[in-house]
Amino acid sequence: MTLTAPSRSPLARLRWAFTDGWTITRRDLTHWANQPVQFVVNLLFSVMVLLMFGFLFGGAMSVPGGGDYQDFLVPGVLALTMVFGVEATFTAVSTDAQRGVTDRFRSLPMAPSAVVLGRCTADLLNAVLTLAALVVAGLLMGWRWHNGFAGALAAFGLLLLLRLAMLWLGIYLGLVTRSPEAVMALQILVWPLGFLSNAFVAPSTMPGWLGTIAEWNPLSATAAATRELFGNPGWGGEGWLAQHPLLLALLWPAVLTAVFCPLAIRRYRNLSR
Repeated sequence: MTLTAPSRSPLARLRWAFTDGWTITRRDLTHWANQPVQFVVNLLFSVMVLLMFGFLFGGAMSVPGGGDYQDFLVPGVLALTMVFGVEATFTAVSTDAQRGVTDRFRSLPMAPSAVVLGRCTADLLNAVLTLAALVVAGLLMGWRWHNGFAGALAAFGLLLLLRLAMLWLGIYLGLVTRSPEAVMALQILVWPLGFLSNAFVAPSTMPGWLGTIAEWNPLSATAAATRELFGNPGWGGEGWLAQHPLLLALLWPAVLTAVFCPLAIRRYRNLSR
C-alpha cells in the first residue's frame, strides 16, 4: 500500500522535497562513512589516472602548437572524472532498485522527488571532493591555471555542470538496469566512451572518422572549455567545434539534462510497472 502525504501549498511542498531529499542525502553520506576504504580508493583511483598519464606517458606526448603536456592533461582528466562518475550513480541506483530499497522509499509519505534529489546532492558532493583531490594532485605535479580565480571558478562550474548531466543519465540507466550483468556491461562501455575524447590527445592525431567522434564527445567540449578558462594549452583546430568550446560545454549538459531528466523521473514514477 502506498501512503500519500496530505495536500500542501507549493511552498510547503518545495520545503518538504528539500527536507526529505536531504534525509536521503544523509543516508548516502552515512554509507560513505561506514565504508571509508571504498570512498578513499575511488578518490585515489582518479589521482592515479592523472599521475600515470602525467608521469608515465607524458614524456612521449606533445601538445599541438606547443605547451606543457601536464597543463593540457589536468583539465582533461578533471572532465574525464566527471563522466566516469556516472558509473557510481547508476550502480548505486540500480542496487537500491534491485534490493527493493527504492520501492520502500516510494511507499513512505515522503516527497516523490526526494530519492532522486538526494542521490543528485550526494553524488555532486562526491564530485566536489574528487575535483579537490585532483586539483591538489595537479598542483603538486606543477599544473597551474593562468586566467585568475574567476576563470578557474567558471571552469569548475562547467565541470560540475557536466557531472549534473551525467547524474540524470546515470539515474535513468540505474532505473532501467535489472541485472548485475547489465550493470557490468554499462561500466565497461563508459571507459571507451570516456577515452574517445580530447582528454589525453588531440583529435587531429586520430584517424579522421575517429577524430570526428572525439570532437563531438560532450567530454571534449568541457575539457576544451576548461582549458581555455584555466589558460592552459588546448588541442587547437580550425573547425566550428574547436572554435566554440564554451558554447558547446553549456549546450551538451543542457541537452543531456533535457533528455534524461524527464526520462528518469518518468521511469521512477513507473518503477513498479
